[in-house]
Amino acid sequence: MGTATRGWGRAEIARRFEAGHARLAEEDAQGGSEPIEALPPAHRPVIGDAIESLGAGGSDFPALLRRHALLKEMALLPPAVAGSPASAFIPTQATTILAFKFSGGVLVAGDRRATAGNTVVYDRADKVLEIDRHSIMAIAGVPATAWEMARVLEHSLQYFRRTQLQEMSVDGKVRALSKLLRDNFGFVMQGVGMVVPIFATYDFEGDGSARLYFYDAMGAQFEVAEYAATGSGSPGVRGVLFYENRWGRKPLHKLREEDAVTVALRALDTAAEADTATGGVDRHARIFPIIKIISREGIKTLPERQIAARFKRTVA
Repeated sequence: MGTATRGWGRAEIARRFEAGHARLAEEDAQGGSEPIEALPPAHRPVIGDAIESLGAGGSDFPALLRRHALLKEMALLPPAVAGSPASAFIPTQATTILAFKFSGGVLVAGDRRATAGNTVVYDRADKVLEIDRHSIMAIAGVPATAWEMARVLEHSLQYFRRTQLQEMSVDGKVRALSKLLRDNFGFVMQGVGMVVPIFATYDFEGDGSARLYFYDAMGAQFEVAEYAATGSGSPGVRGVLFYENRWGRKPLHKLREEDAVTVALRALDTAAEADTATGGVDRHARIFPIIKIISREGIKTLPERQIAARFKRTVA
């Protein structure tokens, strides 16, 4: 009797298992996902163009948007002539910046002009930004991206100082800016967000001297021993700095503050002669470059009155 009961129980369990399995399979079949529908014909050219544009040898992302009328003309550009293609997207650019070591630390200077193509957008842009008490970031490229990078970098250094109760090391500061540039590289490839900065700081932990770096758009940093310049006017600036360092009365690192300011003004004035995107010194509107100096005591911003007097006496 016991053996027959056990056999009946096993058979009943197997039957119920098979019935449940069949029911679940039927429910899965009824509740399965719907077949994927093909995209409407209107979407197919967009996807094809996107693959072609963003692939090797293709055009940039703004060009793709313009072809499909998704990128409007900028308000600051002249209106397009009737029947002509839409105006190209031209982001605002900031140039030119320079920095070099002299006897009192590091001098960092930048002109004030911001342009969009052939249009002067602003003639009083601030391209030399204080990050902390002993660090300066000078910007060349798209100001909107560069200023946001500067704010993020400043916040990062403040957060580290308040949580760790000490300053971030020079290497940490340099790598923090490098990471911001590397994270921005996607916008660089789209043609809308390139930034090529200069970073200057003072090293208290090492040999107790000023440190100077320049970067490329991908975030690679390069430490320089004497001077650096970036932006569209940088070829002329580097020529002046090379001449002054090699054949001037003194090498750059031996100059006094007054002579260093003169060299910076001459370099930016020379760049402005050949590069329309560099403002240099506007003698009529009395617009002068921003010049800051990093030393062991901190950052000093030269007043415009002092820069104007030096320019009139040694450059104009």
